[in-house]
Parts: sequence; C-alpha cells; structure tokens
Amino acid sequence: MRTLKGWTGLAAGDRGATLAIGNFDGVHLGHRAVIDRARDVADAPLGVLTFEPHPREFFRPDAPPFRLMNTEARAHRLEKLGVERLYELPFDARLSGLTAEAFAREVLSEGLGVRHVVVGPDFCFGKGRTGTAASLQGFGAQMGFGVTVAEVVEGTDGRVSSTAIRDALSAGRPREAAAMLGHWHRIEGPVRHGDKRGRELGYPTANMGLEGLHPPRFGVYAVLVEVLSGPHRGSYHGAASLGIRPMFETPQPMIETTIFDFAGDLYDAHLSVGLVEFLRPEIRFDGLPALVAQMDADCARARDILAAL
Repeated sequence: MRTLKGWTGLAAGDRGATLAIGNFDGVHLGHRAVIDRARDVADAPLGVLTFEPHPREFFRPDAPPFRLMNTEARAHRLEKLGVERLYELPFDARLSGLTAEAFAREVLSEGLGVRHVVVGPDFCFGKGRTGTAASLQGFGAQMGFGVTVAEVVEGTDGRVSSTAIRDALSAGRPREAAAMLGHWHRIEGPVRHGDKRGRELGYPTANMGLEGLHPPRFGVYAVLVEVLSGPHRGSYHGAASLGIRPMFETPQPMIETTIFDFAGDLYDAHLSVGLVEFLRPEIRFDGLPALVAQMDADCARARDILAAL
C-alpha cells in the first residue's frame, strides 16, 4: 500500500483511483462496507481518502482524546483490507475553508483525478459541513466521476458506530467492541523505556503510550500481541495492564504488556496489542508480594482465555 500526504503534484500512477472517503476511525464494519463497495465498483486502483489530523481534533484541540486508532494502526488495518492507495489529506485551515463544490472540484476532480468515490449515507464535507452524499452525487455528474452511497450497517444491538465502540471499550467489554469492529481493538506504537519494575517482579513488560486515544476501561486484559518490527516479529499471547498503575502513580495512562514465554529486547520495536477480555480493574495492593500473586493469577487466567480462541 502506498501512502500519499496530499492531493497536488501527484504522479500519474497515483491519480485516477476509486476512493472510499471518510475518517475511518477504528475501521469498523460500517467503514469496511464502504471500502468493500468501493472494491465492487473499482475499475482502477482501490484507494482510501482520509484526513489527518481528524477534523474533530482540528476544530476542538482541547477536547478529551477520542480516537480509536492512531494513524499507524489505521494504515495497518487498511492494508490488510487490500487498500492499494491511502491518501491522508492534511486537514488544516486551507482544506477546512474549501466549499463543498471547491472540495469536489479542486481535491477530487482536479487534484486526485478520481474515477469513482464511495461514501457513507451520513457523509458531510466542505466548509460548514454543507456538502452531503446527495450533493456529492450532483458534483460527480458535473465533473465526470461516479459516486456511490453505501448502505448503513446494523449490528446485533443497533447501528455500528465509533461512538458505540467507544462506549463498549469504556465499559470494559472488548468482545462487544470487536463484534462491531470486525477485529480486536488494537493499540499500536513503539515500545518505550520504562522504570523496569516489571522485570524486577519477574514480569518484564513492553510499555506503550496512549496519547490521543480514547482510553478503554483501566485494568488488566488478556491480549493478543503482534510484534511489527525488529528481530522478534511475530504473534504472541500475553496480559496487559492499562491505566495509571495506582501503586506507582504513573502520571499519564499507558499500556504495559507481558508477553508469555518470550525472551528478548523489544525497546523501540513497534507493537500491536489487541484487547481480548477484561480481567479485573486496577487495584492498589498492600505490598509487592500481593501484587505478584495477583499477576500470577491474571496471567494464568489470560493463558486459558487465549488458548480457547
């Protein structure tokens, strides 16, 4: 998959794609339906057009973190879905100031030279969100590109949405979130150097930040781990503590992952940690022996859960 950062000055081979358009935060089943519809109608390379930063971050920079995925995780998921071109448009004052018609003309038609675009039924675009899926169809007819509006995807408990997924994660229900996502909710990023307390306790951990992400319920999880870079690339089982570590008062939430039956250095490697099942909330223990005993129990339970997948 090729990732391109704008819409001007593109090589001929990077223009003329069929595009699914949206923010695709989480790349859930509703997003996948838009991408699959684009694949169905594509007579050109399959692409996704998205925005970075997320428009909500641009307009509300002081709002609490809400994203389900960082850019790295989103790109990995889109590549797994067979997307050939990822267009990450810089969402800035220039782009946000374009009218709906100007966006269709300058970005889609003249800049990207799209053959066909697919959007969801609630798609809005242009300054003041004045453009709709219906108006995009009108612009496409004028400017020479096709427009398809994908159908709404319903889950077992209603419409699939990023909001419903965030609610499930906040409640510590990662399997419910996964049913809407179509994959395990994953946190991706580089492994950071920490205080190495886990190693001293017999449970070395790979530590990762949660900056910009919606925080799932704090606590301990059974997890599936993908090491994405470095000499230890591969798939593993593990347990992870997500939160602020009440015994040690971590200033910022983080995720600390113990990988079962693993020996090696993962510092600066990139990991993808999939939340499978919530085991328990964070607890402040009376001392380290009690903490280690609970970690033993957590890991034993996580092993049983993951073995049954």
